[in-house]
Amino acid sequence: MSNVRVRIAPSPTGTLHVGTARTALYNYLYAKRHGGTFIMRLEDTDEERSKEEHTQDILAGLKWLELTWDEGPDIGGPYAPYRQMEKIDHYEKVANQLITNGTAYFCYCTQDELARLKEEQKAASKAARYDNRCRHLSEAKLTQFEKEGRIPAIRFRVDEPRIVSWHDGIKGEIEISSSDLGGDMVIVKSTGVATYNFAVVVDDIDMKMTHVIRGEDHIHNTAKQILIYEALGTTPPEFAHPALLFDEQRRKLSKRLHGEAVHIDNYRKLGYMPEAIVNYLAQVSWSPAEGKEIFSLEEGCKMFDLSRVSKSPAVFDVQRLNWFNSHYIRDLSLAIITDRAMPYLPLFEGSGYTRADLEKIVSCVRDGLTTLSEITEATRFFFEPKVEISDELKDTVLAKEQSAKVLKQVLDISSNFPYADPAGCKALVDNIGKELGLKGKDLYWPIRTALSGKVQGPDLGSMIANLGEARVKARLEAALGFCQSKQTV
Repeated sequence: MSNVRVRIAPSPTGTLHVGTARTALYNYLYAKRHGGTFIMRLEDTDEERSKEEHTQDILAGLKWLELTWDEGPDIGGPYAPYRQMEKIDHYEKVANQLITNGTAYFCYCTQDELARLKEEQKAASKAARYDNRCRHLSEAKLTQFEKEGRIPAIRFRVDEPRIVSWHDGIKGEIEISSSDLGGDMVIVKSTGVATYNFAVVVDDIDMKMTHVIRGEDHIHNTAKQILIYEALGTTPPEFAHPALLFDEQRRKLSKRLHGEAVHIDNYRKLGYMPEAIVNYLAQVSWSPAEGKEIFSLEEGCKMFDLSRVSKSPAVFDVQRLNWFNSHYIRDLSLAIITDRAMPYLPLFEGSGYTRADLEKIVSCVRDGLTTLSEITEATRFFFEPKVEISDELKDTVLAKEQSAKVLKQVLDISSNFPYADPAGCKALVDNIGKELGLKGKDLYWPIRTALSGKVQGPDLGSMIANLGEARVKARLEAALGFCQSKQTV
């Protein structure tokens, strides 16, 4: 199957949806598994809704996920995407061939006439469909419409009744009645712009697509397109339709219902790892025969098998995605995580810490992170000049008499901490606990509160080591001063 050619063909009428990203991933995996070619094509013939900012969002999202395409209209690489709007004249030329062979015709219906037809059908509780009224126009009618200045669209004849059938690479045998396709369909609008179902077929023929992998919401489109392939005398590619993504309430994921939760760039901004998104989206509907849960994009390319993609709807489970993301935050190299954390660490600049110091700070907090954006709060106390301690912690932790003893003892030995050795720092604290007969929160919470303003956080030894002697002393002195003033009162 070295001649496999697949594509992702989003419409830039919106931002990159997680479902579109999964479709792109499946096409990419399939192409690489079979040594084939993965192509990017923008289906931008919807002139009113297509926007360049959506195009840039889609391209940036796919590149962030490392789903790079292998071909484009330019030479070399990285490649630009193909764009349908650059082929308008070509589509019209092919449509005229269908008029010549009798499988398409000019339709002079106005928008008002079509709207009235739809309302009549709605009032009669009938499904909306074109009634094929322009299929057999008389010469007199044609002359009349032309004198009125009507500019025709081009419609494709949908013969009824007949069954359109194909073997789907995921769902198996599929049969669609042509009577369910809405009547003769427009393939070129009166503006001269090709419609989706027609432009897709022409492009897939021109680009020699061998397989079309796209969501099951396209099944009826596939039936329409098979008819156009037949009229053009061309064998259709093989089709495969993975099930759509749903939320936990079994509602289809959509911008209308779920807002930014369906937008891939939302996850980038929140600090999700692209490796986690890819890993999760790959297995949300597909299970590798090897049973692996954690695998790289490269490993997925070696294992991917369309026959193992589920026919059932997939639930987009954010908690499950979070599990994957936590794994990659822990597992990726410290250098990579630190680089990716930089946008979330605005206080690092001017803090006096070196890059090596920063890596140690990231290392001590990353095990507790679900998303990388959480690192802002998790590390804030390292960078702020002083710690703000809440009234609650002052009244509950620092007000205790034993807390003052702990802080004084730690302050007294603060110059002796082995700041290059977190475990050694922690050992000295534990020794103080033995001397005072304290352990657990009675020992650690006063120190944590003084150093970070919180009673929970990274390993205490790592906190001390990464803060350094000057910060540790200053914070212990400030907290101890409060303790002593409280006890004086």
